Amino acid sequence: MAEEENVIIEQEAPEVKTIDKLKELKSKVSEDEQTPVGALTLRKILGGDILSAVPVRRQVWLILLVVLFTVFYVAFRYQCQQDMIKISQLENDLKDAKYRALSSSSTLTERCRESQVLEVLRQNKDSVLHVSDQPPYIINVPQSGLFSGDDEE
Repeated sequence: MAEEENVIIEQEAPEVKTIDKLKELKSKVSEDEQTPVGALTLRKILGGDILSAVPVRRQVWLILLVVLFTVFYVAFRYQCQQDMIKISQLENDLKDAKYRALSSSSTLTERCRESQVLEVLRQNKDSVLHVSDQPPYIINVPQSGLFSGDDEE
C-alpha cells in the first residue's frame, strides 16, 4: 500500500508543479504590460505582426487620417488634370473658331470690293447694272430744313 501511495503522490506532483508554475507565470504577466519589440524584420512586417504593436495601435487614427488626406490629394489632383486637359481643348477650339472667323471675314471683304463686284457684273451679261459714267452729284441741304426735327415756334 505504501507503494501505491507513493505512485499516487508522484502522479499528483507533476500536476501540482505545473499548476504552481502557471499561477506564478500568470502573476508575472499582465495585459497592460507592453510586449518588448524585438528586431524589426521583414518577416514581421510582411506577416503583419507590426500592426499589432502597441505604438501602431495607438496611432491608428492618425494613420487613417493620413490615408484619407492622401486619397483626397490624389482625387483632387486627378480632377485638376482633367480640368486642365479640358481647358486646353477649349482653348484650341477657340483658336480654331477665331481662325475660321478671320478667314470668313477676309473672304467677305474680298467679295465686297468694288473690283470684284464689277467683275461679277461683267460675267453676268443679263444684268442691267453698270458703272456710272457721270460723277456723283453733291446735294446741299440747308441746316434749318424739313429734316431738322426742331419745332421753332
